[in-house]
Amino acid sequence: MSLQDELNALRAKSEARLPEEKIAVMHRATEDLEKSGLIDRVPKVGDKAPEFTFNNTEGIVLSSRSLLERGPMVLSFYRGGW
Repeated sequence: MSLQDELNALRAKSEARLPEEKIAVMHRATEDLEKSGLIDRVPKVGDKAPEFTFNNTEGIVLSSRSLLERGPMVLSFYRGGW
């Protein structure tokens, strides 16, 4: 089974548990995003990220440039609890 087949099965299973009106809202939101052209403006795989600074967990300001000077960097976004 391909990844797309697995994702489609997972989507179908999830949608089977939801009321029709919620499914319709989700599909409309997806269609709105597709029509907005947003996908054409997001970074693509292999694109270089802009330089940035941030505070680490100890409040120290770091820059992406300084971290990249030490080697490859992995960036992860945590959206918080749902």
